[in-house]
Amino acid sequence: MLDLSSKELTYIPGVGSARAEILKKELQIFNQEQMLYYFPYKYVDRSKFYKISELTSNLPYIQVIGRFQSFQMVGTGRVKRLSANFTDGTGILELVWFKGLKYVVDKYKPGVDYIVFGKPSVYGHQISIAHPDVDPIQNAQTTPTMALQPFYNTTEKMKSHYLNSKAIQTIQGNLIRSIHEAIPETLPPDMIKRYHLIRLHDSLLQMHQPTDAKTLKQARYRLTFEELFYLQLHILRYTLEREKKYKGYPFERIGAYFNTFFYKYLPFELTGAQKRVLKEIRNDMAKPRQMNRLLQGDVGSGKTLVALMSMLMAADNGFQSCIMAPTEILANQHYETIASFLQDMDINVALLTGSVKAKDRVPIHHGLLSGEIQILIGTHALIEDKVQFRNLGLVVIDEQHRFGVEQRSRMWRKNEMPPHVLVMTATPIPRTLAMTFYGDLDVSVIDELPPGRKPIQTVHRFDNRRGPLYDFMREQLRAGRQIYMVYPLISESEKSDYKNLEDGFKHIMEVFPEVKVAMVHGKMKSTEKDANMQAFVKRDARILVATTVIEVGVNVPNASVMMIESAERFGLSQLHQLRGRVGRGSDQSYCILVTSYKLSEESRKRINILTSSNDGFEIAEADLKLRGPGDLEGTQQSGVAFDLKIANLAKDGPLIEYVRTIARSILEKDPELSLPEHLVLNKQLSKLFAKKVNWGVIS
Repeated sequence: MLDLSSKELTYIPGVGSARAEILKKELQIFNQEQMLYYFPYKYVDRSKFYKISELTSNLPYIQVIGRFQSFQMVGTGRVKRLSANFTDGTGILELVWFKGLKYVVDKYKPGVDYIVFGKPSVYGHQISIAHPDVDPIQNAQTTPTMALQPFYNTTEKMKSHYLNSKAIQTIQGNLIRSIHEAIPETLPPDMIKRYHLIRLHDSLLQMHQPTDAKTLKQARYRLTFEELFYLQLHILRYTLEREKKYKGYPFERIGAYFNTFFYKYLPFELTGAQKRVLKEIRNDMAKPRQMNRLLQGDVGSGKTLVALMSMLMAADNGFQSCIMAPTEILANQHYETIASFLQDMDINVALLTGSVKAKDRVPIHHGLLSGEIQILIGTHALIEDKVQFRNLGLVVIDEQHRFGVEQRSRMWRKNEMPPHVLVMTATPIPRTLAMTFYGDLDVSVIDELPPGRKPIQTVHRFDNRRGPLYDFMREQLRAGRQIYMVYPLISESEKSDYKNLEDGFKHIMEVFPEVKVAMVHGKMKSTEKDANMQAFVKRDARILVATTVIEVGVNVPNASVMMIESAERFGLSQLHQLRGRVGRGSDQSYCILVTSYKLSEESRKRINILTSSNDGFEIAEADLKLRGPGDLEGTQQSGVAFDLKIANLAKDGPLIEYVRTIARSILEKDPELSLPEHLVLNKQLSKLFAKKVNWGVIS
């Protein structure tokens, strides 16, 4: 049976040992199978030929047939370029090269017909193409140019070794021609038939040498279906294994702690969404298996209160709880909030962060071992080996993407039986991402804000009209409000004209001498940062000039304005998180996005999305479509590690749900995948995920 995974790259014609090393280092391609699964990122239709007189800079890639008239070397030293006039009788096209100039002059001759292919642009009122593909017409006649030409991503190092997209295309063609038997199927025959999929062998060949757009679409669908199917099968299978393997402490009763708080000290009525989520958590923790639940909720939706009430359920059953936060600011915020909620109740809450002195840690360690401390709130300090609990029953992890998976897993080792796990995030995660990156967690969503909250008004302003902005800020200050001003850079960058925090701080102090202005950023000493932060919390400072360190964990209900300088520099989700720092009181709040006039199309889209919506999930979906999953905060450290070769989580949402349903139905029938018809699934799963740690079960 053909096994391309055991065949070395050097056996492909055109790939010597030097090229093989570059492919290994730059693309992590080590064998022929991995080479075949290195797919093009786009295809260009080469069935149409243009006349030079028809060309405009608005056209995508084009091709023309003609002849070289002349070559001219322009410039001196290292800034030389080669310019050539190319004509087809209808006009003149300028071809330009900045590298390999001698090679071009020696290779291409006047009076010979060539096909030129590339992206046209305008330079000095002249249509030109930089570094075009040039082929003699007789080559095109003996080896017809395919209608859809594949384009492959390459690195600068690859290009410097003449491994550009065209070279990769040639290598893939040589590899395909060397395959003399069918590539073994990776799906059962009945699945291929039932879901109308074409053969794997045909799919792989079509991806590199498509015969037409329709067949290419079928090939892409087959490979995308398979990739997403195996990913969901892997996630769901491990979820079943975890449920069997990891038993949990059943919290069978709701007792005095929960009921006293609910009936006497609840600060406001729970929203319908909070009640629904609490019920889901209650049902989970009542079972003798470990809860592993993701709690999503927009900024200010009341996740901390839900977490507290979950911890009171643990206390009612004689178990301790902890909250692990990524920063001291957020840990302190949780501690102050929870201590305030519980101030009239007989329940012991402690705080443990890196700032707690060694002598002050001793009573905390003793209190945890004795069970006297029922709720512990802290940072990474919680995972230290010295921190031991008497009976840890519930771990709440806030903004989990900020912790490494190994850090999170160490919380599990505090017990013989793993505690229940509640993962919280204020970063709304699109459904398709949640099903994939967090597919092994049950998902709860708080999709309502507490009553009395007014929607934040978000506006876009250009930075050359500061007068009206400062007038508005003065109005808010006179009304007793406070203001955040966020900058993308701490100090001036030679490569960037984005507004920077240090200059902004000086400027704002000059413009608003009547109020105290504080500054916080990540490079400050924690004592100075905390002191400045506290000055803002206590209203001593009325304006806080900051970087994104305030994105998470700052709760100042009196702050009504969030002004973000160089807003085009920030991602959508980050802008939404920053906006969530205001609107936490009953007063009308505002978010002002300040940008330069020079905005890219993508920046303009981001600004428009944010000014038209306050819905975090709607914004996250838009962010996914704009940037793709790899750029979304948190996905790199999520529960499941994988490398998608062809699927696109932004575009393939319906297919993810479809294959997840198929995977679930197979596992319901055959959890071990031991039936004869499922052996190929078991084998392929083992091959795909053999080297991947199941971080999902240590979320």
